[in-house]
Amino acid sequence: MTAEEHNTTILVTGGSGYLASWIIKTLIDKGIRVHTTVRNPDDDTKIEHLKKLAHSDLITFFKADLLEHGSFQKSMAGCDMVIHTASPFFVSGFKDAQKELIDPAKLGTRNVLETANKIDSVNRVVLTSSVVAIYGDAKEALSKPDNSFTAEDWNSTSTLDHQPYSLSKTLAEKEAWSIARQQERWDLVTINPGFIIGPSLSKRKDSFSIDTMMSYANGKYRPGVPQVYMGSADVRDVAQAHVNACLNKEAKGRYILVSKTITLMDIAKIIKKRIPGKYPLPMMISPKFVYWLLAPLFGFTRKYASLNTGYPIYFDNSPSKNDLKISYRSIEDTVSDHFQQLIDDHLI
Repeated sequence: MTAEEHNTTILVTGGSGYLASWIIKTLIDKGIRVHTTVRNPDDDTKIEHLKKLAHSDLITFFKADLLEHGSFQKSMAGCDMVIHTASPFFVSGFKDAQKELIDPAKLGTRNVLETANKIDSVNRVVLTSSVVAIYGDAKEALSKPDNSFTAEDWNSTSTLDHQPYSLSKTLAEKEAWSIARQQERWDLVTINPGFIIGPSLSKRKDSFSIDTMMSYANGKYRPGVPQVYMGSADVRDVAQAHVNACLNKEAKGRYILVSKTITLMDIAKIIKKRIPGKYPLPMMISPKFVYWLLAPLFGFTRKYASLNTGYPIYFDNSPSKNDLKISYRSIEDTVSDHFQQLIDDHLI
């Protein structure tokens, strides 16, 4: 640990979240002081796992709300850097996309970054974006060399009616870059991860990633899974990328965090090979027309099924390796570690 790191304090928003928890652990394991925001610091059910971490004396909890103007002022005071992870993650099951997705993502980002404009100590902001701010639908990969997206690409196809979660991440990141360009004191780096999986530090189940993994044990995927390709990354690697983006002064721009492209059936095969026991794993890959027909039953539109089934997609992750020095874990270890954590925590 360098003397500079020893004297560094970093704010992590949304600290009780799946990814944010790993970011906090990675920071305090390096001896870096952390301020973190949660909706209710008195609710131990949401932050107990953070209080149990080694070096948890380095964590200070603050109350904040994405949509409450100025609520990040106290937590950011005295911080050198900000890692903004807090954002809603619903790909289905919401009633009002504008209210539940777009507003918290975009206005929350504006709230945090406008606060950074007022805190003189802040010199860098690292924003958790997503590959869904890179592209809208998998079919778009057909127009890319080798079906591969880069950090130069932007999602231009998602709307409030089609892929609203992807729209929320795109608008939030664009808002961040707009605010960053209007000042010169702090700089912005964005981390654009694929589908994040890997072991959780808490026993919470209100995460799309964790719910997906649990579906392999509860029989939801038993009849079959669609041939949907996803760029994926280990939560621990994504957390490390955020930390490295803070501490490496040469880091700049957008970084895609994807270790490998996988499908839901690939995950099932890894579980079957690596984890002992009999689980109701998918029996087959569902034909595209079957998934198209049944998609609404699973919270997805038929338009989504048409544009995202059967199209392989890939991502250029070389900047994350070169600039952020990320050495990706194997997808086999990621899946098996995650599934084993669910078993060990008696969640499946």
